Amino acid sequence: MSKYRKLTHVYYKCDYHIVFTPKYRFQILEGMVKSLIEYDIQLISNCKGVQIQEMNIQKDHIYLVCSIPPKVFISEFMGILKGKLAIKLFKTYPTLKQKPYWGNHFWSRGYFVSTVGLDEDMIKRYVKYQEHNDNQS
Repeated sequence: MSKYRKLTHVYYKCDYHIVFTPKYRFQILEGMVKSLIEYDIQLISNCKGVQIQEMNIQKDHIYLVCSIPPKVFISEFMGILKGKLAIKLFKTYPTLKQKPYWGNHFWSRGYFVSTVGLDEDMIKRYVKYQEHNDNQS
């Protein structure tokens, strides 16, 4: 059960693959901007109980593989993450608010999210034959 995480009354394995991009996919996520983002993603994630398993920051997008507790909505987490990162970036680098960049928006509106783990067929087989497996024990 080591790959499962625990809260007070629940064991869980809620792993997600998330990708998000700066507005207009500007290639700006490098150097000090990249370092600040990397540090703050860890900080914000820890505050929400989210465990970052893998992170890869490219010039125009960010990949995350993370474990998000069941009590935290993915949309809520992404809203907080993107919002706090944008505020910090604009405060640290005020020139980002000027043209040709964003005005008051740093990130694209949407993001990609997918669950990570067992494939659908394996889960269906597990559920279908669970009673048979329980009777054998």
